Amino acid sequence: MRQLGIWAGRVGVGFVRSCVVAVVTMLVPAVWAVAVAWAIWWGAGNPWSWLGPFVLVCVGTLGLSRPVCRLVRVLVARWTGTFIPAGYREAGPVVRMSTGYWWNGFSYERSRRDAVLDQKWRVRWKDPAVWRDVRFTGIAPFAAGVVASVPPAGVVAAVLGLGQGVLAARLFGVLGLVVAIATAPYAWRLLVPVAVRFLRPSRAMAMTERVEELTAQRADATVAQAAEIRRIERDLHDGAQARLVALGLALATAEKLMETDPDQAKALMREARGGAAASLTELRELVRGISPPVLNERGLVDAVRALALDVPLDVAVSADVGLRLDPPIEAAVYFGVAELLTNAVKHAQASRARISLARDDAGLIVEVEDDGRGGANVRADGGLAGLRRRLAVFDGTLEISSPPGGPTRVRMALPCDSL
Repeated sequence: MRQLGIWAGRVGVGFVRSCVVAVVTMLVPAVWAVAVAWAIWWGAGNPWSWLGPFVLVCVGTLGLSRPVCRLVRVLVARWTGTFIPAGYREAGPVVRMSTGYWWNGFSYERSRRDAVLDQKWRVRWKDPAVWRDVRFTGIAPFAAGVVASVPPAGVVAAVLGLGQGVLAARLFGVLGLVVAIATAPYAWRLLVPVAVRFLRPSRAMAMTERVEELTAQRADATVAQAAEIRRIERDLHDGAQARLVALGLALATAEKLMETDPDQAKALMREARGGAAASLTELRELVRGISPPVLNERGLVDAVRALALDVPLDVAVSADVGLRLDPPIEAAVYFGVAELLTNAVKHAQASRARISLARDDAGLIVEVEDDGRGGANVRADGGLAGLRRRLAVFDGTLEISSPPGGPTRVRMALPCDSL
């Protein structure tokens, strides 16, 4: 009975998916059929009998191609977990020049509205992904839509045939029902290879997108590096450098007072010793912010455990034994974990956190979870967006689940090899 229930569930799910695939893939052919019917209704003697249907076919195909392809990608991802990148070209910024005209990357326009509209159509017509979508809407009805239409067609045949009193019609209805039940679990599956084959970006498009992504990552890395250098200079200038200057002045004053006022000189020497200790502490903190010694000496796992001890949270750390990675990746993960723990303390008001570091066939998986109030989101100028950009340099990803009320779960995945 259990196997029968599983099989019945597969038939039901497959039938619904087949109906959805048939409807989605047949939207554009439906427009073509309407155009043909329109031309026949007008008749061959009407001078508009070909122009009107032709315009309807062109406008309907171009207008429906992108929504249909987007829906197909969503269905394939939801049903099978296969992600098909869209690969559409993104429009650049529209900038107002000193002359008062607006530059959209292609031409100068008098108003921002005209510039945006001109840019939209230029990008649309020059985007190879648009014509890839049009090609798919012409192929999918015959490559996947016809097969997906078999189960619903069988059900229709069963309803019509079994409703008749003639034996042959009833046999035809039974045959239609058998065909519908037998093909329902499989008829929709043909959409997946067809979509992957014809909807994925071409090699040239993927290469262009990758070059643009690497260019943006390089710009982000340059900006982050410049900001880090400014931070180090500021910390040195405002902290250790100021203390060392004060230390030098105190020692010079003590030297002058050594003969005339030894007690005052000794007091200045004690203050100078305290200043030297404070300067040493600040320099150690600065070095730790640049590259923690424990990270270089003992690796990522011990560095994260040491970091967990310094955080005012109850942090549990679990990690694979002997996990060692390339130093740049370890540094990126370490500072990413540090930023997530800082957010848990400052913003989430958490009391406990859990850190997991594990490796699989794809690379390193790092999960950080806290019991805070949740509601974390990625802002363009926020720390989580910066963390996502830093991970993207290594082809890493950042996934966040933070419903209001918590808990917050963050998953970092980096494709890398263990040492």
